[in-house]
Amino acid sequence: MTTEVLRYTAFSGDPAGGNPAGVVLDAAGLDDEAMLGIAAGLGYSETAFLTAPPEGLEGEPGRAFTVRYFSPKAEVPFCGHATVATAVALGERIGPGELLLATRAGTVPVSVTSRDGRLRATLTSVEPHTEEIGAADLAEALAALDWPEADLDPAFPPRIAYAGARHLVLGAGTRARLADLAYDFARLEALMRRLDLTTVQLVWRAGPAEFHVRDPFPVGGVVEDPATGAAAAAFGAYARELGLVPADAVLTLHQGADMGRPGVITVELRAGDPRVRVGGEGTPIAG
Repeated sequence: MTTEVLRYTAFSGDPAGGNPAGVVLDAAGLDDEAMLGIAAGLGYSETAFLTAPPEGLEGEPGRAFTVRYFSPKAEVPFCGHATVATAVALGERIGPGELLLATRAGTVPVSVTSRDGRLRATLTSVEPHTEEIGAADLAEALAALDWPEADLDPAFPPRIAYAGARHLVLGAGTRARLADLAYDFARLEALMRRLDLTTVQLVWRAGPAEFHVRDPFPVGGVVEDPATGAAAAAFGAYARELGLVPADAVLTLHQGADMGRPGVITVELRAGDPRVRVGGEGTPIAG
């Protein structure tokens, strides 16, 4: 059986920017080993695999799906950039509109819109939460990153944040600190596996609603994720919970510039709704 694997980038309208993802629109008949093999062969941080929706999932017929996400090393419960890439791929084929995705993390609505011929997808996260990280675990994370504690921004207390996947949020005191990323891959991976973390979300605040972020991703088999929608959702929940941004806010996250793949992620917070909306452009990658 030949499986068609599409290649899209998310959070950029430029194929050379944002975060590449694989998209398999018809994964019926593929078992876990086959999906992992496709993801590993492609080598992107994640590949999304679509099958028929589970019984009882609401949503417009033909616009509801089950989605699973695989990195080159393992399945992950949710992936924001692969969701955006998938939604854009579907938007090209079945038109803009509402999608409903059943993921391991929960049901994720996605809205696809078109403006000036460019497609944009906005996902709504599952309900998020944050939790403390122990002092010993924090010390181990900083040691693996080779970040002195003095380089942290005290306005950003270290927390584990969740909006479909778990991410450790650390604030960098300077842009230079964020730009200088050379970490112990095996050491950080071991800690992240023990804490069930998907990425470490490193953040530097450029303005009231503007941030630069980076995401080491050793548990996925790659050094760094170029644009991380799930971590952006988790960060939005974290920033709101800690009062770093208003309850009603639109945040702009810049990611990938330090890797040569710049992308822009929009994070929307709405008062009275604990969920976080994450959006961005997407486009096919040739070849």
